[in-house]
This record gives sequence, C-alpha cells and structure tokens, in this order.
Amino acid sequence: MDFRYLAIEGPPGLGKSALADRLGTRLDASVVLDETENPFLADAYAGRAGAAFQTQLFTLLGRHRQQGQLRQGDLFAQATVSDYLFDRDKIYAYVTLDDNELFIYQRLFDLLVRDIAAPDVVVYLQAPADVVFRRVKQGGKTHPERPLPDQAFVRELSDAYNHFFFHYTATPLLVVETSQVEPDWPDAAVDEILRQIQGMTGGTRYYVPRLEH
Repeated sequence: MDFRYLAIEGPPGLGKSALADRLGTRLDASVVLDETENPFLADAYAGRAGAAFQTQLFTLLGRHRQQGQLRQGDLFAQATVSDYLFDRDKIYAYVTLDDNELFIYQRLFDLLVRDIAAPDVVVYLQAPADVVFRRVKQGGKTHPERPLPDQAFVRELSDAYNHFFFHYTATPLLVVETSQVEPDWPDAAVDEILRQIQGMTGGTRYYVPRLEH
C-alpha cells in the first residue's frame, strides 16, 4: 500500500474504533483512538445553556493536542490508523452551536487545523439514521456510564456527516455502507475493506459489502 496514514470516520455506533484496531493489527500499524472524556458532554445532551460550546472547545483542543503529539513523535515512522478525522469536531459543531458560537469556533478551528497532518486515505462508515440510533443504544448497554444522544440529534448528526462527505475532496475517500456489517468487524469484512483501499487511486469510491448467504 502506498499510504502511511489512514483515518476512519462516521457517526457513533458503527464500529470505528473496532475497525481501527483490526486494521492496525493487519497492517502492523500504530492505532490512534479518540478517547477524550469530555466533562461537559452530559450537560450538553441535557440542553444546559453554553454546555455545547464548552463541549466543542474542550474536544477540539484535546484532539489538537493528541494530533500534535503524533507529529512530534514522527507520525510516519510506521503506518498509522486513526479512528477519527480532525474535521469530526467541526461536523458536530455545525449541529450543536448557534451562529455566534459557531463564528468563534470556526476561527479557532481554522487556526488549529494548520498544525494537523492530512491522512492519505479516509474511510467513511455510513448507515441510515435509524440504524445509527439503534447501534448507539446497543452501545449504551455496554457502556451505561456514557450519556446517550436522543434520536432527533442522531438523525441531524447523520445528515451533517452525509453533507460533509458528499462535498469532501481533501483526500481519497472510501465510503462504506455498514447497515449489514456488525460493528465488531469480522475478518471477512476487514479483508474486503483492505482490498477496497488497495484498489483506490484517488477520488471517492463507494462500497456496499456483499452478504454471504
């Protein structure tokens, strides 16, 4: 493969971290996980005034710090697989912030993104909003300590993701429809993802996994 840095993105519940771990093992790559615990998240989901803005700033700065440490540690010393794209934070911001907050946020984002290395390939995991919400609820049973978004927010977020990646041209992009793929990513699905990536030459490729009967 002619890439060193692969980023996986998509709405919650679709197995981004699991796929990053599986690909990292296959490629003997370092794995970067978005594990920032945000102390403002529960208040944001509860609708407390100002909490969404606090949530976005806290997450943005934490991811910027993590990405900066990657560059200082020689990101390209070996292949790297990340379970997030730095732009994820902006997608959430456009859903959660009002116009005044978004104006401030966008100026800060534009400053910080200059420090971030662009991935060589992005894999966008996609599913209908009702599938996303069902898997978010399933994940909530596994991690009951995490606050859960409501269905309206999940739908709006899914729409925002689709809009963002419909217009995305910054890197080669593999769009994977995941409705029929378990979020723990079995071996056959990982094999097929790798084959799709190996066949990419640029632009956007769409892939719907074939079901075995």
